[in-house]
Amino acid sequence: MEVLIVESNPDLGAVWQRHLERHGVSVQCTLGQTSAIEHLQLNSVDLIVLDLVLDDGSAFAVADYANYRYPDTPVIFVTNSTFFSDGSIFQHMANARAFITSEVDPADLTAMVEHYGRPAGAAQ
Repeated sequence: MEVLIVESNPDLGAVWQRHLERHGVSVQCTLGQTSAIEHLQLNSVDLIVLDLVLDDGSAFAVADYANYRYPDTPVIFVTNSTFFSDGSIFQHMANARAFITSEVDPADLTAMVEHYGRPAGAAQ
């Protein structure tokens, strides 16, 4: 499985990356909109873990581009704010599959990645 993490905090992104890689997931980390879209222009991914509040650019731009280029690629949004805590992110982003706090336990994030990143019909 190929996963793209878009997280402005490189230390947090590295924690998630190491945990996912220990579970056999191939991970690329980017820090913002520009580098994420550049990655998506050249590579398809099975899932995107996307910080809702990026220091560089817009998470919505990344999610929109991913939805245009790879419409079946799910996005797990993470945030440390209460913005969209009402669940409305699912009305705005067709590829949103989960909305979780940035303080998520890496094991829980890995379980979600494995669940949502698995192709439809794949064995569990």
